Amino acid sequence: MNNKSISRNYIYNLFYQILVIVLPLVTTPYLSRTLGAEAIGIYSYTLSIATYFVLFGSLGVSMYGQREIAYLQDDKKKRTIVFGEILLMRFITMGISLIIFGLTYVRSNQYRMYYTILTIELISQALDISWFFQGMEEFKKTVVRNSIVKIIFVISIFVFIKSPADLFKYILIATLANLIGNLSLWMYLRKFLDKIKLSELNILKHIKPAISLFIPQIAIQVYTVLDRTMIGKIWGEKSEVGYYEQAQKIIRLLLTIVTSLGAVMVPRMANTYAKGDKEQFKKYLFRSFNFTFLLAFPVMAGIILVSKEFVPIFFGKGYEKVAILIPVISPIVVFIAISNILGYQILLPTKKQKEYTISVTVGAIINFIFNLIFIWKFGAVGASISTVLAEFSVSAIQIFYARDIFRIRDMIKCIKNNFIATMVMVIITYGINYLLGVTGVLSVTIQIFIGMVTYGISLLLLKDEFVFYLKDRLVNMVKARMLH
Repeated sequence: MNNKSISRNYIYNLFYQILVIVLPLVTTPYLSRTLGAEAIGIYSYTLSIATYFVLFGSLGVSMYGQREIAYLQDDKKKRTIVFGEILLMRFITMGISLIIFGLTYVRSNQYRMYYTILTIELISQALDISWFFQGMEEFKKTVVRNSIVKIIFVISIFVFIKSPADLFKYILIATLANLIGNLSLWMYLRKFLDKIKLSELNILKHIKPAISLFIPQIAIQVYTVLDRTMIGKIWGEKSEVGYYEQAQKIIRLLLTIVTSLGAVMVPRMANTYAKGDKEQFKKYLFRSFNFTFLLAFPVMAGIILVSKEFVPIFFGKGYEKVAILIPVISPIVVFIAISNILGYQILLPTKKQKEYTISVTVGAIINFIFNLIFIWKFGAVGASISTVLAEFSVSAIQIFYARDIFRIRDMIKCIKNNFIATMVMVIITYGINYLLGVTGVLSVTIQIFIGMVTYGISLLLLKDEFVFYLKDRLVNMVKARMLH
């Protein structure tokens, strides 16, 4: 595949990722007012419990399967066998996880109805084969699937959710949307697979490498899901979980924009590494770093600038604490941007799974320890601080392990101009907004516009090489279109 396919897949994946998060965010202003922080907190808490069972049932298959399929993009017979083996293994492990979930939480008295509905989520995850299409770099199919399903999901929210008593309907709609979406991908499989016999499959050879990727996924869940569980257990008030959930939604949306190129690059990096093309591997790596940091710093600074005005506009009254949480947790935009490249695009494709596992395990331990220290006293703010410390530690360790492929001075070279331009953007944007003295929607709009313009002009004045590279690519694309 040529460079054009990377650009195209990036657009598809960006749209896919934004769709998954943005469409629920379209409903968030409505849901935050209709369901309230307490109901949203209950949903977030119960979903966090179900997520552990999804995690154990998945056994690292999504990450492992995507990589293995990427290695076999050009061999239809072999990838069919590998797909069958990995899928069969996933069915077995998810089946076991579903049974345990049913015997424990589904039979419990508190939130029993919600846990029962969430069994659909476990079934949905067992049927998820998006990892296969990502390994094949077929991102368009997942986009089409999500476009249809998610639009139906949004319409259903506004039709059926009218009060906090409708929380069970919301959970049912969300889980059914995922199930239907995952089932819809199966219709595309025939084109990519050959016929094979069941006797050709050997799932045992995949267990050890899948578990090696499963361990870091457990660690990652500690500081992505366990936060919500611990807030609910230690702080007690489910509304506090709701505030944390809403702050995380905004940050994760921004992260999607920043890290979407990573999902496209993972199979490409794995395939390039498998072919032994080190020079092309490093070229892709530099482009990925340049693009990611072009977005990461201004996005982090921008949400800090507008959070105070943005939160009451978006979420409504009663969510003032979210405006405090967003600036506290926003540094993870940069830290996750770093670990997304170093972990997913360097360590895993080059089979440095041990180093990757160490980095996220240390992060998980740090997150858990500081959660115990901070949550009991500061609630969701404490969990936010712990998450930032955890993500920083993961990035720092991965920088150390990836130093033989991507040196610190290479990273500084990529970051320098973006950091300077962001500082200029913050000073000018804050200053102009302060002088104008505007508030509300007008303030947010002005700050976003001034910030984008200031950041762009600053990079041009700094003669940033990557910005000029993007400008030349854009000009060439426009010329090519005009010729046709």
